[in-house]
Amino acid sequence: MTIALKKGKEITLPSHVLDLTLGPDKQLYASCLDGGVYEVSTGLKILSEAYQEIARHDNYAASINWSASQNTLISSSYDGDLKWIDPLAKKETRSVKAHNFWSWQSRISPDGTQVATTTGQYLCGGYKYEPAPETEPSVKVFDVATGALLHSFPHTPPVQSVAFSNNGNLLAAGNLMGEVILWDLAQGGQEIARLQTPDFTGWGIIKGHYYTGGIYALHFAPDDQSLYLAGMGSTTDPAAGNGKQLWQKFTWHDGPKKSGAALDGEIGEGLMETLTFHPDGKFFVMAGRIFKGDWNAALFDHESGSRLHHQNVGFRISASAFTPDGKTLYLAGGINQGNPAEEKKWGRIVLYEID
Repeated sequence: MTIALKKGKEITLPSHVLDLTLGPDKQLYASCLDGGVYEVSTGLKILSEAYQEIARHDNYAASINWSASQNTLISSSYDGDLKWIDPLAKKETRSVKAHNFWSWQSRISPDGTQVATTTGQYLCGGYKYEPAPETEPSVKVFDVATGALLHSFPHTPPVQSVAFSNNGNLLAAGNLMGEVILWDLAQGGQEIARLQTPDFTGWGIIKGHYYTGGIYALHFAPDDQSLYLAGMGSTTDPAAGNGKQLWQKFTWHDGPKKSGAALDGEIGEGLMETLTFHPDGKFFVMAGRIFKGDWNAALFDHESGSRLHHQNVGFRISASAFTPDGKTLYLAGGINQGNPAEEKKWGRIVLYEID
């Protein structure tokens, strides 16, 4: 399989883009570090600052989701709130206090009826610096139509990633310590598996003594028979971010088993923050921040795990999305903020046509 990316429009936003989603009529929406949720214009072919704020959080807007069945956007934030947003009226319609701490990540179910969100603060729980027990359920699922709480699941905090299976029956959530729990929502939320990998977690011995890293992105394979994890390999310097650019693939039906991983010869060093499958299910993109190497965005073959294409886009990537027809890839994040006192639009979304 031969794939190439052709760069199209580059869009500037007020601050780092933490997440993005395609809403009605393929309209693009972004949630940003400044707390804003923005509608973004993608119609022009040149550099443009075409965006409009449609909602605002009191802290970082960590995630943005679109429910086609309920005709609503749902954003989440480090303020712990979920906000329902009418994209046509461009206004907030409901707010739910989901957590007492940050919402690290939220995701919508494929049918648009449920939204899951994760939380948890890393506090020292003992002399080995293991995380202290959670003070509230670290994973929650809400009804999109009513805002009612449907499920509360325990996990070891902080829980940094969450994903629904493609059929909507399963929910997975991954944490700092490399532990992923799977629940069967069709069976009332029964826990069905725990996957454990030490490869995404490091112990800092330079500039700080604590655990660092974690699983930043989860995505079920198209057939829902395996689960992909993404993040950064172990590092002893939490400030450097010099662990491997890493994804791993796990199955769980006959007991947890690693069934694939990024090849050492095809990766560099850096934190990987997003992993998304192409609509045809044949390949996926993994992207993030580069420390050392040739790329911070790469396409990988689903069957073989081999790298198909790679490039350095020139800024830290925190989110990715394909259009439903699979012809366009959006990569979003931000350039160096520089002096915070300077007025500077440092968020970025770049469109790539897929050849």
